[in-house]
Amino acid sequence: MRMDGEQESSNVEDVRGMGSGGGFGFGGRSIGLGSVAVAVIAGWIFGINPLTLLGLMGDGGAPAQQSVPQGSAPPRDDPQARFVSQVLHSTEQVWSDVFRSAGQTYPAPKLVLFRDSWPTACGRGQAAMGPFYCPGDSKVYIDLSFYDVLQRKLGAPGEFAQAYVIAHEVGHHVQHVLGVMEKVDAARSRASERQANALSVRVELQADCFAGVWAARSQQRQGWRLEPGDIESALNAAAQIGDDTLQRKSQGTVVPESFTHGSSEQRVEWFKRGVEGGSIERCNTFERGAL
Repeated sequence: MRMDGEQESSNVEDVRGMGSGGGFGFGGRSIGLGSVAVAVIAGWIFGINPLTLLGLMGDGGAPAQQSVPQGSAPPRDDPQARFVSQVLHSTEQVWSDVFRSAGQTYPAPKLVLFRDSWPTACGRGQAAMGPFYCPGDSKVYIDLSFYDVLQRKLGAPGEFAQAYVIAHEVGHHVQHVLGVMEKVDAARSRASERQANALSVRVELQADCFAGVWAARSQQRQGWRLEPGDIESALNAAAQIGDDTLQRKSQGTVVPESFTHGSSEQRVEWFKRGVEGGSIERCNTFERGAL
């Protein structure tokens, strides 16, 4: 994937040089995630909001807003930060076009580059959670060291796989703007654990499909080009964090009713559907019989 010379987003906040404070407590004890096994870390990757999945938001209500210091623009000599900023800008262009065609305005999210941990409107984010989106403040959070995990531990190298990560999280923002996430959260609060997990799967697969829509439309709009192996690297990233793959690696067995993100095959299928269709209408994972 080549994005040399592409415009960068002004919606990136770099807080990596700022103090992150201590860890958050849960039930009177702190949670140390730095040494969690890779398979468990990957289990939280690409979640609606890892804190919700961990049960730290109780009945689904957002925690009270807190005063969080504002970051600055990332340094110009940081190639990784520049790359994610270019990817974010391309998502802004794509989704602005989609919303404009529907007579609406797209409110772009902020992307926060943090290190180790950082306070968010959804609780304290941790690097071990992987990238995540917080609907409480409409921000995507990422510790760029995650890309090392993606390449070395999850077997998904390449810039397009890295771009897919950002596009997926922005997909959750699109769901938030459209009201999808709020409806699902309300439904999950009334559902059994199995039903709630099934709803989470549909949310995740739709974000995968939205990432595919971005890939298809961004190429056409901006003229950046896919290189040999790009799509395969993104599909591999999707496959590596499928619930079945993670469960098989971590516990040796697969329990479909516990899935919250979808199987590897499903994640690949819905990403490809977005790429091939290039249309948000192709991404209705909530339609009866869609899965």
